[in-house]
Amino acid sequence: MCSGSFAKSLGITLIPLAILCVLSNILLFFPGGLVADDNDHITKEVWYFGGIMGSGVLMTLPALVFLGLKNNDCCGCCGNESCGKRFAMFTSIIFAAVGVLGAGYSIIVSAVAIHNGPMCLYTNGTTELWTNPFVDGDYLNNHTLWKDCTAPEGIVTWHLTLFSMLLVMGLLQAVLCAIQVINGLIGAICGDSCGRCGSTDGAV
Repeated sequence: MCSGSFAKSLGITLIPLAILCVLSNILLFFPGGLVADDNDHITKEVWYFGGIMGSGVLMTLPALVFLGLKNNDCCGCCGNESCGKRFAMFTSIIFAAVGVLGAGYSIIVSAVAIHNGPMCLYTNGTTELWTNPFVDGDYLNNHTLWKDCTAPEGIVTWHLTLFSMLLVMGLLQAVLCAIQVINGLIGAICGDSCGRCGSTDGAV
């Protein structure tokens, strides 16, 4: 497969992933699927916008660049347009690196959020307060602690599901962008990966 068309297929894959990440981050602003009475009742990692900025905006930019690559942008070893084609593939490497950074940011935020747990109304005996009671991460192995979060209903499951989705999709985005870095290097340095240059040489 030509380097340019391969990059285009990566772009097609990254766009829906970016959209899903943005939607997941937006849903996290509604703890348990409900409108929060106070912004302080929203888990602080949600405000870091890992899914919106990292896996969303910063991932959309490289995806659009990949989609804009032409199928013959891989053949940069011959012809008068070799500089333009090589530059197109080199540019895709830069934007792929931006994508890796964006995905990395989302991965880190999601991992920290999963470890720390959600903000919830915590009940300890007769005391009730809005806090983050699971900062030690022990709730992941001890599900009996979840009942101490009395509100919003199902907040622990909501929190874990959405941040786990962001974590998995961020990892997938990082892998795809890393693949494009390698693909871009092949297209920029080696040039002919689809046989077009060979046919051009034969016609001269």
